[in-house]
Amino acid sequence: MISPGRLGRLTGAMAFPHPIRAVIFDMDGLLVDTEVMIRDLMVKAALARGAHLPFEVFMQMVGLPDQASNAVARAHFGDEFPLEDLLAEVSAGARAACEVGVALKAGVIELLDHLDAAAIPRAIATSSSHGAVQRTLGPSGVLPRFDAIVAAGDYPRGKPNPDPFLTAAARLGALPEHCLALEDSHNGVRAAHAAGMMTVMVPDLLEATDEMREKCHAIAESLHHVIEMIDAQPAVAP
Repeated sequence: MISPGRLGRLTGAMAFPHPIRAVIFDMDGLLVDTEVMIRDLMVKAALARGAHLPFEVFMQMVGLPDQASNAVARAHFGDEFPLEDLLAEVSAGARAACEVGVALKAGVIELLDHLDAAAIPRAIATSSSHGAVQRTLGPSGVLPRFDAIVAAGDYPRGKPNPDPFLTAAARLGALPEHCLALEDSHNGVRAAHAAGMMTVMVPDLLEATDEMREKCHAIAESLHHVIEMIDAQPAVAP
């Protein structure tokens, strides 16, 4: 059982304001360790072309749909930089890594087991394509454990707009305010908050800022701690 002191550190001693009827997961950096992989591939590909990709610039790209992310890269590298070649190299490297298998983040299986036991439906809401979802999560065998997959092309506007999360909630048949959204990126948190969801950030490459603390119900250290938060939720009437 989670201790009151630990609950205070993780959640600010606040219970979730609504019953949790569904859980919506981001993918990259939340379910799988892909953000670090993509960063390293991009830095290496940029250096091979005589350019430098600062950490701060890459962080601006995290959580955005491809078009917006590429616009950030273009603004940094300039119009003469062979961005398409770099992106093709990064994509090839990511595909090769996915074929070998990308590690799930700590606590993924345990959280899914916990949701199974509580009969709580869940979805993925990602800026990645359906093909990328299959390549990234397919080898792990966890995809059948999600009731819906919402990916690029399924919604009109990507993160930080709320559309991916609202689409996922609709597919699960849950009111947004009864959905727990789990995110690792700032743009993802902004999207989930704009959707009116109970949002928990599980930081990966990006640290929690004052803005994130304002928009989130809590900042968790890992998905194991999300389980503790759910366990600490007082029983409520349906």
